[in-house]
Amino acid sequence: MKISKQELREARQLFRSCQANGLLDENRVRRALALLAEKKPRGFMGILARLHRLVKLDMERRAARVESAAPLPPDLQNAVSGQIRAKYGNGMNISFAQNPALIGGLRIQAGSDLYDGSVKTRLEKLEASFGNA
Repeated sequence: MKISKQELREARQLFRSCQANGLLDENRVRRALALLAEKKPRGFMGILARLHRLVKLDMERRAARVESAAPLPPDLQNAVSGQIRAKYGNGMNISFAQNPALIGGLRIQAGSDLYDGSVKTRLEKLEASFGNA
């Protein structure tokens, strides 16, 4: 479905109105969607599709996933969370997961950034360096 420039503008404007202090407010998004469904302005399906995409991209940008080989103690989780929030802002949704394949270290995916300090990756790089020699 092709979206007109007017629909794109309106979706961006609606998205900006759903933000409070630079963070997306879930209640404002719900109210905006209800208002959009009620009024059904011209091209509202295009506006809705674009707004959905903008919200999805914002949620992905504000998500961080921390993987470790073993469960992290709460104090280390708090320290890692603090470092992520210091770098990316307070609006980050941080989740912790176990991945025994990492062997050791951490793998952090924050938005589109990847920080991989795992033993598995270091071993793979070492193996690749021997293969090229």
